[in-house]
Amino acid sequence: MTLPQHLTAPWMLGILFVYFSMLMLISLVTSRGQGSSNAAFFSAGKQSPWYLVALGMIGASISGVTFISIPGWVEARQMSYLQTVLGYVLGYMVIATVLMPVYYKLGLVSIYGYLKDRFGDTSYRTGAAAFLISRTLGSALRLYLMALVLHKFVLAEFGLPFPLTVLLTIFLIWTYTYRGGIKTIVYTDTFQTLFLLGSLVLSIYFLLGSLDLNLAEAVSTVRNSPYSQVLFFEAGWGDVRNFFKQLLGGASICIVMSGLDQDIMQKNLTCKNIGDAQKNMF
Repeated sequence: MTLPQHLTAPWMLGILFVYFSMLMLISLVTSRGQGSSNAAFFSAGKQSPWYLVALGMIGASISGVTFISIPGWVEARQMSYLQTVLGYVLGYMVIATVLMPVYYKLGLVSIYGYLKDRFGDTSYRTGAAAFLISRTLGSALRLYLMALVLHKFVLAEFGLPFPLTVLLTIFLIWTYTYRGGIKTIVYTDTFQTLFLLGSLVLSIYFLLGSLDLNLAEAVSTVRNSPYSQVLFFEAGWGDVRNFFKQLLGGASICIVMSGLDQDIMQKNLTCKNIGDAQKNMF
């Protein structure tokens, strides 16, 4: 199934309209009756279902950038990236058994509050500033790439300039996040994850159609391809594909990006208790 070329941009624009409309509806529903206190805005009253947080973390941990960048990695270094993903398992175990019990014991809203209790105000401000700067730069780069794709394949067809595409993207994100606080983010992240996984399934479907392969043939093709190698025990320590380097790197990345990052960890701190939060993380 393929869309006629002249219908591609209008169809994509229509899908985006439905998508953001549903996000705004979720924001409207989740923001009702939660009050205006800091506890409600930043912790959602600690009432978030752990399974929603878990599902939403998939979408928070990966993005459209993953769809664009990973195929290039596979072309250059086979499926060695999955060794990094195996390292995530170790990282999530450390987060669930070491970091999260500390956060819950101290009743933190900001995880950098631990730095203040342990080392003082300067460490607290330094950690928080490092998060804000890194998050701003990282989010800006991701936003730029996604706005570039949105502009090239959709809005450029309607004659909109690229700066207006960026402003429109920022505005749409702002409209469904400015009122609801972290409770809204938990639910919209879950919704976005479902769309992200759905797009993965559709991508596979359309790719198989364009390659004239059924699912069994595709599995056989991938298995017999030199690009499908995952484990590289024989690679030397100087090789970026080295198994142990990738494994340790994946664990470190996971701890830093999920366990020491306020954006990710704040959602985990909205669970009812440490037990639910650990279910989510595991």
